[in-house]
Amino acid sequence: MKGIKFSISISAFLILLLAGCAPKNNYYKDDVISDNKNNKVTLGTVQKEIKIGMNAVEVLEVLGSPNIVSTDSKRLEVWVYDKMSTQGAFQSSSSFLIVFATGDGSYAQTQKALTIIIKFDENKNVRDMSYHSSSF
Repeated sequence: MKGIKFSISISAFLILLLAGCAPKNNYYKDDVISDNKNNKVTLGTVQKEIKIGMNAVEVLEVLGSPNIVSTDSKRLEVWVYDKMSTQGAFQSSSSFLIVFATGDGSYAQTQKALTIIIKFDENKNVRDMSYHSSSF
């Protein structure tokens, strides 16, 4: 019985020792706000896919549902997509320290905001589009 406990103890020690010697690791977390169809709204998608003259159904297929639907001074429909994403990375010198230590390593986080405004004409075709992208 003592031999089995000793073997388990040695095995556990070796696993922890090897984990502590593991190469530097990056752990990424990506949180992108998207619609129910998992469409990721990006600046590239807007620039490439959304064109003047597209109808509202085509816009929905590309971008999904807007956050805000309103009308302008001419009583024409305006859609606003307001999206935010957060990306972070944790970097530590070993995977052992991630599990058992606090404070050894660094975490960097960036946030991006994208606002898209699409104006429609009386036939529900895109008549104007603007967007603003920021990163902080």
